[in-house]
Amino acid sequence: MKPLITGIHHITAIAGNPQANIDFYTGILGLRLVKKTINFDAPGVYHFYFGDELGRPGTVFTTFPFTGARKGSKGAGEVTYTAFSIPSASLDYWIERLKKYGISVSDILTRFGDRLIRFEDHDSMGIELVANDRDDRTGWSYGQVPIEHSIKGFYGATLNLRAKELTEKLLTEHMDYHFIGEENGRFRYGTAGKPGDIVDIVLDKSGNRGSQSAGTVHHIAFRTENAASQLQVQELLMRNGYQVTEVKDRNYFTSIYFREPGGVLFEVATDEPGFAIDEDEAHLGELIKLPEWAEPNRAKFEESLAPVKLNVEAYD
Repeated sequence: MKPLITGIHHITAIAGNPQANIDFYTGILGLRLVKKTINFDAPGVYHFYFGDELGRPGTVFTTFPFTGARKGSKGAGEVTYTAFSIPSASLDYWIERLKKYGISVSDILTRFGDRLIRFEDHDSMGIELVANDRDDRTGWSYGQVPIEHSIKGFYGATLNLRAKELTEKLLTEHMDYHFIGEENGRFRYGTAGKPGDIVDIVLDKSGNRGSQSAGTVHHIAFRTENAASQLQVQELLMRNGYQVTEVKDRNYFTSIYFREPGGVLFEVATDEPGFAIDEDEAHLGELIKLPEWAEPNRAKFEESLAPVKLNVEAYD
């Protein structure tokens, strides 16, 4: 039977300064700003979407940048590290690039046969770059990052939990994931087991709860094909005792939300319709796009948002 869940759709974090946020993810990491809109649930705040050329599901890291937000802290009940996939020969390039901009980088680590590095963004958001030769997606950059070294999309995410049994049951019995293996206390799950669908659980049995603010992940979203498959997921989850929201229209996809047993906010988002419904593909992310219900108050919303711009030319 065709799976309802096919991997990671997007990951959303809370950030601080909006301009610094754009500079890091477009300028340093080379991701494309594919959409500049507002947080639909807090419309005085930007919502940025960074991804590949078209913002395909499985490539999009999104942020809610709150000017002046205090730093959050990593802890139990959170996604503590977001991992991006890079070509197998690109680690040295990225180590040199990150250090060039004053970013502290870990030693090269090895995990499940892949080499990776770990670092933090300007808000202390945990990031990993995983080098591998199993990702056939095409990378993208504004040109300052050579295409042969560009980020291809997500590799996976690390859930930091006090216990794994109930979360594992959710993933494997209701979300089309399967157990891949365990290594050094890290438990790995995947749908097809390829870059873009990996979820790792790391146990932190005595750990304190994380403090959610700038530099922490707000939620992780999983992919489903369309509205019909989303309703099937919603019904399945509700039938098994999960408190699932109604379907919410996010313009570029529809979403349902629920808390997994360890406390992480999960979303299931549709692959359709994508980010080109209100901007030409060549000009994604150039204008502030608002949902229809917000358009009558555009002047008010724009007045509350700090001006931002792309500065990729400063990051050669």
